[in-house]
Amino acid sequence: MRKGIVFSAVAAIAMAAATAGPAAAASPGSYLVPGPDGVTIEIATVNGSGCPAGTAAVAVSDDKEAFTVTYSDYTVMAGGGAAPTDFRKNCQISMKVHVPQGFTYAISNTDYRGFASLPAGATGVQKASYYFQGQQQTAAKTHTLRGEYADNFQFTDTNDVGQLVWKPCGEERNFNINTELRVSKGSDPEEMAFMAMDSADGSIKTIYRFEWMKCPPRTW
Repeated sequence: MRKGIVFSAVAAIAMAAATAGPAAAASPGSYLVPGPDGVTIEIATVNGSGCPAGTAAVAVSDDKEAFTVTYSDYTVMAGGGAAPTDFRKNCQISMKVHVPQGFTYAISNTDYRGFASLPAGATGVQKASYYFQGQQQTAAKTHTLRGEYADNFQFTDTNDVGQLVWKPCGEERNFNINTELRVSKGSDPEEMAFMAMDSADGSIKTIYRFEWMKCPPRTW
């Protein structure tokens, strides 16, 4: 398996946007904590050709340090008899992350995993962004594979503490994920190119890792 492609994602925003009140000026590192008990996630809405109803699932890890998204129908194809519309699919998931009072979270890094089979001349593209309801969407990050390629892939997004985008303390806001897969056919149009982020047995997962913070106390 090729090494994961590492990239830096979201632009830095002021800590004041993530924590209520003047106390937000404190160093975020002074408030970082392990994942608290009582964290749950439920899907609010799912839309897109890459995740028809019932084909996307979300689960929180036992240690509350990550959650996974699993797809069972997220494959794109081009060439070799594939339908003209099969070359691109997308998925938009809005989820409610229930967090105990006094805590907030950000996404510190993400692993996007899948499999691609690309003949010579073909390309496969994976794109992703995420954001909290009411906040600006992070810039979409695009990752490209070029044929010939036939293997698993992993793209890893890692964010430094100073770049993390935190859910505003004390507010209920959905966490939204947008992803897209796209392939182009290769030099021989009779050869099929495909790229997938799904698996029938749930073994291929997208992993979002939390960073947890105790909300600073209000000072007024």
